[in-house]
Amino acid sequence: MKLFTIETGFFKLDGGAMFGVVPKSIWQKTNPADELNLCTWAMRCLLVQEGDRLILIDNGIGNKQDERFLKHYYLHGDDSLEKSLSKYGFSKDDITDVFLTHLHFDHCGGSIDKLEDGSLVPAFKNATYWSNSNHWEWAIEPNDREKASFLKENLLPIQESGRLKFIDCIDGIDFTENIKIRFAFGHTESMMLPQISYEGKTILYMADMLPSIGHIPLPYVMAYDMFPLKTLTEKKKFLEEAVKNDYILFLEHDPINECCTLQETEKGIRVKDTFKLSQF
Repeated sequence: MKLFTIETGFFKLDGGAMFGVVPKSIWQKTNPADELNLCTWAMRCLLVQEGDRLILIDNGIGNKQDERFLKHYYLHGDDSLEKSLSKYGFSKDDITDVFLTHLHFDHCGGSIDKLEDGSLVPAFKNATYWSNSNHWEWAIEPNDREKASFLKENLLPIQESGRLKFIDCIDGIDFTENIKIRFAFGHTESMMLPQISYEGKTILYMADMLPSIGHIPLPYVMAYDMFPLKTLTEKKKFLEEAVKNDYILFLEHDPINECCTLQETEKGIRVKDTFKLSQF
């Protein structure tokens, strides 16, 4: 098995929305905001080469949205999905599996390409796309609060392609020999967190359970979460488990830190070490 960090670029989101009830005077120490109160976030994905499978976990915002949409998110940086894959000698056609932790546009927008004639087609023409039926139904018929994050142009072409498959919503279910799937329900319905056994360690892909190291303290829960008290309970459980078992946490949105480990302190669970996946 081999693991590769896939950087797809940076975007900006409102700092207050990202940190919920935590005052700006506190959260800006770890995630400084610009004059519009926007903070920079990564859209970092993970590529897993296991046997004859090449599994891409999430794929960023993509590039098919129009200028009106993209101007709200201030996409920037030199990285892209294609450049990151190419860095390791791969292309989108090599991907066998696209694993979607959840279907918010910044996690699945790269799933679909827009052709010159305006038609929408799967960006990974040889891949199976993985979600779960609970989350898929939640995304296809979204609630009014969350529907701006679920874009039908990201979802329906996957279904229409015939390449969509569902994972049973059972916590700890096997996806491959070395990947189990954990489930969380606070951020959105049935978000999936891949738990990877790698070189004697456990790597947990945190998706939006823990966007950055700035979110490690328990009250630091995003206003974007549908069920913040549920997130609080789940986060406490996962962080305690990570400390006890010395997990490596892979961070999708942290603009600086790819991975971290945790430790118990007198102030609660806090970051222990930060490092790049390639340094592990």
